Amino acid sequence: MHPIIYTLFSFLLLNCTSTPKAPTSSVRLVVLGVAQDGGAPHAGCQKDCCSTLFKDPSKFHRVVSLGLIDDINKKKYLFEATPDIASQLYNLHNQSDFSTQHQPDGVFLTHAHMGHYVGLLHLGREVMSTDRVPVYVMPKFREFLEQNGPWNQLVALNNVTLNTLTANQKLSITTQLSITPIEVPHREEFSETIGFLIEGPKKSALFIPDIDKWEYWEQDINQWLKKVDYALLDATFYDAAEVNHRDISEIPHPFAIESMERFSTLSEYDKAKIIFIHLNHTNPLLNTESNAYKNTIKTGFQVGRDGMILDL
Repeated sequence: MHPIIYTLFSFLLLNCTSTPKAPTSSVRLVVLGVAQDGGAPHAGCQKDCCSTLFKDPSKFHRVVSLGLIDDINKKKYLFEATPDIASQLYNLHNQSDFSTQHQPDGVFLTHAHMGHYVGLLHLGREVMSTDRVPVYVMPKFREFLEQNGPWNQLVALNNVTLNTLTANQKLSITTQLSITPIEVPHREEFSETIGFLIEGPKKSALFIPDIDKWEYWEQDINQWLKKVDYALLDATFYDAAEVNHRDISEIPHPFAIESMERFSTLSEYDKAKIIFIHLNHTNPLLNTESNAYKNTIKTGFQVGRDGMILDL
């Protein structure tokens, strides 16, 4: 296939809308949210980026999460348990071709920062009162959940069953799917931080919603991008202008403009794999009318949107 035609095809495949659509593959990822931990609009924000959203709830952006569906084995999994878990589980259920309970068949968590795990509380007795939902975490994270309330109540009441992951060790969760946790540098007050390599029968996806600057990682992200078919990557802030009121050393996420510069040497084919996610409420990439968004798309990258479907 001609490279230009292939790039156009990749753009059309990845740049989906939030409108539910018929699945094109029996194994697929569904993007269930793209915002940073606090979502958008953001609590306490009085800037234009949030004030207009507060007036129209239909334009809210949910916290970053993925759904993973295997129609053949009738299994569905959730990546991250966010504050928006109620609607995300509802969408995950509706995107599957099979009829099962809304309880997921497993939850994979990257780390113990607010937007990535507090949704676990919805599995407890006050809400869903689930029955032994497998929750996959790294060792330090497991210890944190077991030793601290209210999380340990989920364990004591058998709402969840904790499963320990090992970095770089592949875990087969169905005959079609495998998951590999990959440690990345990020604040570790309560747990390690990981990303996930998600492999289906035909394609693979790299999911790294939170990481410190790419140069702090012992692995080469550009090499990873050549190996996978999709890469959903941390782009919390577009540039330094968003955080000029805070100590940047406390929030060393890779700026989107830094990532695009780092990835500028990649082929158009590899650039088209990249989907920027975990967008702060101030990030202009959330606004499809912004120059930042338009320039990012024009440069060959993608911006995550709720409802994207990625066939595996």
